[in-house]
Amino acid sequence: MPATNKKFKIIIADDHALFRHGLKLILSEFSDLEVIADVPNGKELVELTEKLDPDLVIMDINMPVLNGIEASKIILKKNPERKILVVSMYSEEQYYTAVIETGVRGFILKDAENSEFREAVRSILNGKTYFSQELLLKLIRNKNAMPDVRFTRREQEILDLICQGLGTPDISEKLFLSERTVENHRASLLAKTGCKNSLSLVIYALKNNLVNPR
Repeated sequence: MPATNKKFKIIIADDHALFRHGLKLILSEFSDLEVIADVPNGKELVELTEKLDPDLVIMDINMPVLNGIEASKIILKKNPERKILVVSMYSEEQYYTAVIETGVRGFILKDAENSEFREAVRSILNGKTYFSQELLLKLIRNKNAMPDVRFTRREQEILDLICQGLGTPDISEKLFLSERTVENHRASLLAKTGCKNSLSLVIYALKNNLVNPR
């Protein structure tokens, strides 16, 4: 990330105060990151996100009043570009598939190493996505039969780069294509696979052995 005086504003939502405090301690190591609020439930998260306009939301799935899945739906309906990282104890596919389909930018487990948490935060602030290494391995172990879906050479190239966590601007620069062309290929990939967004496309690709894991 280039040097800048800007501080990236972060809101943390988790119903455990000690866990929120732990995340704040990790983030305090970086001079360009500032936790502007931490809340215990999804309802307060939705309200403060709209009021404070953070650069990144870090949240759990299991929260009182309004859970993380419903909160992310509301937040992303109002602003689809909002960056959300889910940090959860749930590793079952039903949970991370549900939350990823809302459009969040990343998902890691609460027992992940601090270094992975830092990497996830940085990747998402840089416009990329981040997917837990442990969940990637679980997807690989639970692969399905190869679907009857055919991609063009260019679509496969773009799928590979999406699965590496690259966003449209990075893919555009790497392949010497316009961002509009990249978005058209991405839309075609989503249509062919029935996926809702890039992260669910990553899940689909890994489960069906369409790319090599990073």
